[in-house]
Amino acid sequence: MMQRREALATLGAAGLAIGLPLPAPAAPATRKPPRLRAGDRVALVSPAGIYSDPFDFQLVTEAITAMGLVPVPGPHWKDRFGYLAGTDQGRAADINAAFADPAIRAIFAVRGGWGSARALPFLDWKTIAANPKLLVGFSDITALHLAIQARAGFATIHGPTAGSSWTKYSYAAFRDLVFDAKLPLYRNLPGDQDRLVQKEGRFQTLRPGKATGRLLGGNLTVLTSLVGTPWLPDFSGAILFIEDTDEAPYRIDRMLTQLGQAGVLRKVAGVVFGQCTNCKPSDGSTSLFTLGEVLRQHLEPLNVPIYTGAMFGHIDDQFSLPVGCRAEIDADAGTIRLLEAPVA
Repeated sequence: MMQRREALATLGAAGLAIGLPLPAPAAPATRKPPRLRAGDRVALVSPAGIYSDPFDFQLVTEAITAMGLVPVPGPHWKDRFGYLAGTDQGRAADINAAFADPAIRAIFAVRGGWGSARALPFLDWKTIAANPKLLVGFSDITALHLAIQARAGFATIHGPTAGSSWTKYSYAAFRDLVFDAKLPLYRNLPGDQDRLVQKEGRFQTLRPGKATGRLLGGNLTVLTSLVGTPWLPDFSGAILFIEDTDEAPYRIDRMLTQLGQAGVLRKVAGVVFGQCTNCKPSDGSTSLFTLGEVLRQHLEPLNVPIYTGAMFGHIDDQFSLPVGCRAEIDADAGTIRLLEAPVA
């Protein structure tokens, strides 16, 4: 399968080839998505990569059923268009149908990969804004989360996709948020290694202090690819949260440079960097900048509270963060405290 960074490089050319007129920004939603309850019907959509193995998809539907929900696969989930789960129009059609159907209470992305941004021009933003529903997923689904903030303004959930492992911790964090409308305090699990000084579960404070703002962010690569498009929301006063996987430090450096020079970083009130899985120098060298050095170079000069190592990203046990909701971060304690529920 094409690497995500290679596919993202084609985004600009693909957008020019489509030549679609962009819709006017929708008015911000005034209602919150409904909370989930046992027996609710939820749509399963594939906005990005292929998920065509019937047994793997059976495991997805069983996981959703185990939550007490009724999975409703979109008509195009088995489609294939190159490395994508069907054409851009087909993937968007499933999302549009899920938002338009009053019987569907939430929408789960089956997996990430690459492709969500390609579907954005084909989404019915008027219908989406008029029908707030939770969209659940992470990684490439960042494109949908941020576009919904820019075009519709209701909360979505940066958390496991339907095809994720759904550990007990991840499910409990998700359930507290979207079934019970709790306001959790997110704190890393303590490490359980057999050693005097734990390494697992640690966070690092880059700049101390507390900050309050709405949570905006997700996957760094996908977020950066939306700079200069109509799908990036305003980050003024926001808490920026970012994560990534399989990116060498020099590429993280490049992306943070772009966010800085585009004026995004100077707008934020605070930063939480989650997990960067397998983000090591591509040639194995130890003489290059480390990830930590790159983060300090770009983030410390912002003079806002910043900490790294939070439990979200490409890991099994992860927080479910409501994109667009107000939260307070404490960089000294390594915590994120929600100040409003994403659901009504």
